[in-house]
Amino acid sequence: MKDYLNYIPWKFLDEFRGKDFAGEWPTLPEMFSISVKRFGSRPCLTDFEGPDGSKNTMTYAQTERRVLKLAAWLSGNGVKKGDRIAVSGKNAPEWTIVFLASLYTGAVICPIDYALHDSEVENLLNTAKPKFLFVDEEKYPHFSEKTFDFKTYSLSPKYPDQYVYNLFSSEGGILDMPEENDLAAILFTSGTTGKPKGVMLTHKNLVSDCYIAQTRMRLYETDVFYALLPIHHAYTMQAVMIEALSVGAEIVYGKSMAVSRLMKELKEGQITMLLGVPLLFNKLLAGIMKGIKSKGVLVNAAIHVMLTISYLCKKFFKINIGKKLFKTVLEQANIYSLRIAICGGGPLADSVFKIYNEMGIDFVQGYGLTETSPIIALNPVEHFKIQSVGQYFFPHMEMKIIDAEKDGVGEVAVKGPMVFKGYYEMPEETAKSFTEDGFFKTGDLGWIDSDGYLMLSGRAKNMIVTNGGKNVYPEEIENLFQLVTDIEQITVQAFVENAASKNEEIEALIYPSDDVFKQLGIEREGHSQDSDVFLLMKLHVDRVNRQLQPYARIKKITILEKPLEMTTTKKVKRTYKK
Repeated sequence: MKDYLNYIPWKFLDEFRGKDFAGEWPTLPEMFSISVKRFGSRPCLTDFEGPDGSKNTMTYAQTERRVLKLAAWLSGNGVKKGDRIAVSGKNAPEWTIVFLASLYTGAVICPIDYALHDSEVENLLNTAKPKFLFVDEEKYPHFSEKTFDFKTYSLSPKYPDQYVYNLFSSEGGILDMPEENDLAAILFTSGTTGKPKGVMLTHKNLVSDCYIAQTRMRLYETDVFYALLPIHHAYTMQAVMIEALSVGAEIVYGKSMAVSRLMKELKEGQITMLLGVPLLFNKLLAGIMKGIKSKGVLVNAAIHVMLTISYLCKKFFKINIGKKLFKTVLEQANIYSLRIAICGGGPLADSVFKIYNEMGIDFVQGYGLTETSPIIALNPVEHFKIQSVGQYFFPHMEMKIIDAEKDGVGEVAVKGPMVFKGYYEMPEETAKSFTEDGFFKTGDLGWIDSDGYLMLSGRAKNMIVTNGGKNVYPEEIENLFQLVTDIEQITVQAFVENAASKNEEIEALIYPSDDVFKQLGIEREGHSQDSDVFLLMKLHVDRVNRQLQPYARIKKITILEKPLEMTTTKKVKRTYKK
């Protein structure tokens, strides 16, 4: 067994067991309180909302004081164990203060996507039935002026009387602290019209996953995590916020993926842990490679030779020379301070994964679902497999493939302490999600190698079965277009070529990038269907088709006038059929 599999990141908890927590795992408030004891003077929450965009930082001790102040106010205003408290806003320290303070009262936090329309938010709130809603300044007027069963308060100082930091009660109630099996959060994954699907996660789910994930990746109190993706999403909530708080690390909050702001925060924040989705890493890499190409053919060729040498040294000899070789390139991209970059939320092209590692950045992929708190596989930094989304966390959980085809691909199923309690007020949906022997069915298709590394093929519901009985996974085809800068969006789906036979073939819905229209010297408006646009897209499709088996090749190209709707983790919502 490899040495890293013997590493127990939560060993230090033995010092606090029986004194600071009584269960197998601490609750989230207990976990945070332990970090305050260990790292009280270290930086905890940082944003760039000071005068002229200057940096603001709270230490762990200062953060705890704010959390306890708000928790006392909540308790003094009638919040009891099991009550729901909703929070909806952009990434900010205030969001985390509400998250923690709610849990200190034994309440259940209900994070809500701030990008949803007001009516969609109302639908989720009608299901959650919170006592309080803490909301960003954009939505505060709507929810404060209408009559609801809950009271609305502000995450923004723009409304000082209702601002979360200004709430104080001299008669704070007694905090009814939660236990590890109590419900901690309800995360709504879908169903914003009709009955929303709320994933119920306990303190044990979230805390066990936090520490177990660290068996594949060492974290330190000196790390600086960048909370750039929406924090209401399970991925950022766990992999950035909770992971950082568990080890006494710093969280830097990003509110926008605008390039200028992103570059400023990466540089001034001295980020060491960057967690993102494929779109973010593709954009960063496209900028880096554009700069390299501008140096000319000889320099470009020399750098690619150096990249290959660097990768071989890292992969086979465990020597990282890339950081020194490409220091100037990394400094210009403001990512020289990065220790580790992690991609989740969707498949990443192997070529992207490889180039970051060639440049000396420990770049790995992970995998999970909201229902699994969410991380259930992660590539160990020193033992990564480029084609895998990660090694599952044996021996601390189980993973198996059910209903496998001849090629070994089947549905991924998991069991472990991080698997959710069920869907909120949906017992039938919950029952359908588990096998008879208690494994959660993820809905994802893949296979597991002999070392416990998971290879994903796609979502079961997206799989296309061709006339010859071959399975085609749209995500695998889309993956091959990730570095094509001429394409902003591509979605692969089935179309029926022959209505009589009902044979399914492969179609690509393509939304060209703005660069395409600049290259062609035409406006997008009224020219999306021009033959020159189509021919350029066809060139890219033909190149990819040559890499595919005949049955998986794209037969039809549809150029989109407008981009398809995306989730907050930048994945296209697959509800589109021609």
